[in-house]
Amino acid sequence: MNRLFKSLAACVLAAAAVLAHAQAPQPPEIAAKAYLLVDVTSGQTLAARDPDAPVEPASLTKLMTQYLVFDALRAKKISLEQTLPVSPRAWKMPGSRMFIDPKMQVPVDDLLKGMIVQSGNDATVALAEGVGGTVEHFVQLMNDQAKALGLKNTSYKNPEGLTEPGHTTTARDLATLSTRLMSDFPEYLHYYSIRKYRYPGTPASNDTNRNLLLQRDPTVDGLKTGHTAAAGYCLVATAKRDFPNLKGRRLLSVVLGAASELARANESQKLLNWGFTAYEALKLFDANQPVATPKVWKGQASELKLGRGEPIVVAVPAGGASQIKTEIARPEPLVAPFKQGQAVATLKVRLGEQQLAEVPLVALEPVEEAGFLGRAWDAMRLWIK
Repeated sequence: MNRLFKSLAACVLAAAAVLAHAQAPQPPEIAAKAYLLVDVTSGQTLAARDPDAPVEPASLTKLMTQYLVFDALRAKKISLEQTLPVSPRAWKMPGSRMFIDPKMQVPVDDLLKGMIVQSGNDATVALAEGVGGTVEHFVQLMNDQAKALGLKNTSYKNPEGLTEPGHTTTARDLATLSTRLMSDFPEYLHYYSIRKYRYPGTPASNDTNRNLLLQRDPTVDGLKTGHTAAAGYCLVATAKRDFPNLKGRRLLSVVLGAASELARANESQKLLNWGFTAYEALKLFDANQPVATPKVWKGQASELKLGRGEPIVVAVPAGGASQIKTEIARPEPLVAPFKQGQAVATLKVRLGEQQLAEVPLVALEPVEEAGFLGRAWDAMRLWIK
């Protein structure tokens, strides 16, 4: 009997150890001032250190500049083929350059490549002037867009990222901006994976993307490097990898204040690799698959299909998938009408006592209000209930 109890106790302890391990994967040591790792597919933060500490963004500032340029392209305010002049202000910009000058009229497509691949401050100012009229007006647009995206701790003073008092952001805000950039403008993401580019007539030695991970890891396809003396070496990197249970799982790392160009690449690679192995992606529901079909009152339909227009995926500590529990929080009773896409409930995903994710559930189909008799009948039933 004692042997049996000892065996059972050992099993319980082993199971507890597995669960504890599954609940709290420890990230690797990252040699940087601040960092953040986000599972873009699930929307979960996997690891962070000082994600809300104010930092200088350096050329990571250009991510917002790019967001506004992409928005102007989509709105047809400018076109990729359109040429823009190079002002003396753009030509004289210090720091990283595309090496364009006032004698040139440069297509927007090339200016984008100069800003993204070469991190050209001259290309950035030319685009800012082309979209905003003036750099000052463009900076106001940047700050307006930061508010619209919910970047609570970001303040822009210029479009290129050179050191200036009050020009600050955080790792969390950079992650939010980067994920929105990818989701809002997927048609322009190919720019970030360009390894080499230079504009005709400019130095051949200035043709290589500063994101070293593009040369090392075929799953990395962006996004942006940054460096100033005050900011240190920074990198927002993203990778997309296929797994047997899920194709195209994407992670995004933000590494700020590393010691060198090589260090920011190494630390970012370390963080991405850890995220893909320490956490596994678990698809709970397909796109448009009903998660629940609760009863509806006073409606033309008796049930409301709740789900998401995209697959519901959660990142789970490796080995912890069997411990996942879900719970739906919703108002009661549900009274029609409901519009398609209307947020109605929340799917809560837990691993033991740890909450992993909260996913809003929306109405997959509309439910119109019932006629007078139907509403009256349900009103009486609700009163009796």
